[in-house]
Amino acid sequence: MELESHCPTGDIEKRWENHRFDLKLVNPANKRKFDVIVVGTGLAGASAAATLAELGYNVKAFCYQDSPRRAHSIAAQGGINAAKNYQNDGDSVYRLFYDTVKGGDFRSRESNVYRLAQVSVSIIDQAVSQGVPFAREYGGLLDNRSFGGAQVSRTFYARGQTGQQLLLGAYSALAKMIAAGKVAMYNRHEMLDLIVEDERARGIVTRDLVSGKIEAFTADAVCLCTGGYGNVFYLSTNAKGCNVTGSWRAHKRGAAFANPCYTQIHPTCIPPAGEYQSKLTLMSESLRNDGRVWVPKDPANAAKDPRSLSEKDRDYYLERIYPAFGNLVPRDIASRAAKRMCDDGLGVGPVVGDKRRGVYLDFADAIKREGKARIEEKYGNLFEMYQRITGDDPYETPMRIYPASHYTMGGLWVDYDLMSTIPGMFVLGEANFSDHGANRLGASALMQGLADGYFVISYTLGNYLAKKGKNDVGADSKLAKKAVKEVEKKIADLIEIGQKGSTHPDEFHRRLGTLMYDKCGMGRNAEGLKEALEEIPKLREEFWSDVQIVGSGTELNSLLEKAGRIADFIELAELMCHDALDRDESCGAHFREEHVREDGEAKRDDENFAYVAAWEHTGDHGAPKLHKEPLEFEYVKLSQRSYK
Repeated sequence: MELESHCPTGDIEKRWENHRFDLKLVNPANKRKFDVIVVGTGLAGASAAATLAELGYNVKAFCYQDSPRRAHSIAAQGGINAAKNYQNDGDSVYRLFYDTVKGGDFRSRESNVYRLAQVSVSIIDQAVSQGVPFAREYGGLLDNRSFGGAQVSRTFYARGQTGQQLLLGAYSALAKMIAAGKVAMYNRHEMLDLIVEDERARGIVTRDLVSGKIEAFTADAVCLCTGGYGNVFYLSTNAKGCNVTGSWRAHKRGAAFANPCYTQIHPTCIPPAGEYQSKLTLMSESLRNDGRVWVPKDPANAAKDPRSLSEKDRDYYLERIYPAFGNLVPRDIASRAAKRMCDDGLGVGPVVGDKRRGVYLDFADAIKREGKARIEEKYGNLFEMYQRITGDDPYETPMRIYPASHYTMGGLWVDYDLMSTIPGMFVLGEANFSDHGANRLGASALMQGLADGYFVISYTLGNYLAKKGKNDVGADSKLAKKAVKEVEKKIADLIEIGQKGSTHPDEFHRRLGTLMYDKCGMGRNAEGLKEALEEIPKLREEFWSDVQIVGSGTELNSLLEKAGRIADFIELAELMCHDALDRDESCGAHFREEHVREDGEAKRDDENFAYVAAWEHTGDHGAPKLHKEPLEFEYVKLSQRSYK
């Protein structure tokens, strides 16, 4: 396996423009001859499917939900970044590029990140033209707010519903193409395998989640837009259905998996309430614009009503430690700081496990400064959600927050054109690794998904099809039928084990999540990672001998769905630990406890680890093979991050 990034050279400001001109084109009449599969219909998938169909391609779109409107993209609350400099506060394309490279702790490609910053300005225009109701100032101009890792206001938002509103915009474009007959929409279909022949992606195998039918679909190219793998930790802010199956099955067919250990713990989530909680709830990072984070200075005050504590009894620790950025430091830094406070006995709220897992997010000063009506205008739906879940009114008492698994920066390796190591399979949005390095800045996920779907894939996919031409493998070919038979056998084998097993799939998932959070979570060390690499194979062996599945594969069967996804999570977890152990440095969200600076922050080793780690699958029980893509920093010079 060779990693060729195909990044253009020359002035970084002109690389994407020059690259687009160099790409081969497919004329409009010929576009109608090509079929494209899009797996996943969140922001990246819906925008890609709609854009490619508008260009004239015949698109087959697949999602496991009953409608694309239920994609997890709706859960993104706080906003989307774009370098429009509406506030006149010093923003620019270059500054967004700089902030993103620095925020990712210098572990991303400069060319990809600069393109993302360039394209960001067009995304807002696209969304506004679709009717996305962004917040506006009194004079009618689009409003902005700040997010972590930036000292400018570049985040466009629709209260706390930005992801939902952007998804509705993309869905409206997709629905138009469905009605026009250019997109064939397959709801309640889950991708279970990738069809590959002669080093080219030929199609996918899916299971109809209602009828259980296994079927092959072929096309001239495949776009994988299946999101991230944060649910490997069991407790996460992701929807319960979010999974790694599409990416993992493609990985086992030859797609390199890059930087799997880069997983983001979001600092602004509702704390866990008990051992058998099924998921966690995100409270938008946008709240840290006006909310102040603090803990009691004295552990004896942890159980007291926070309103009874005076200013001298409070430690606004983010403002104290990071005065330049305050409460808007990047997520990895804010999360580790909250964990340190709780580990030192300063956490608040009920004791969960062995400690209090919570810090305060207080809006009293903002309400006093701006008035309750203005705070309600900006965050009202978020406050309402918090009150419904916790029973506390954040207008009256501070919120309690704690870090939780949220986003994954790792994903399938792609080149500059978003193509994986399997020719013909493109990977968009959170499913790829390309833009965020070792830590994603807030409000950049929506930006990347829509950049890939609206403005990148339309050029790069055409270049591939112009060179490779039509795929001559149909759904009725021997290759496709063989792929269907293989999937049918795997499901039959799983059900056979499940009929005799006694342990619910969720129990295996919960145990895996606890193991991963403890050994490969906010903090990692060699000893813990080695222990995890001994324990995960034992868990996998137990899963494949005792998982319980009732029912059959020829019907709606949620246990079968869960079991298949959890089997993939177990295998992924092992790769994550291999990657985390091999990367013997701290960078961004990958915090190796052996490598800490004197000020407590991550200590990088640029001499030995300034590369993308791309892992090749070598067999179900074989050790993964590491390939390295060196990273070069020509415009943002390597330096230790500082937000103080």
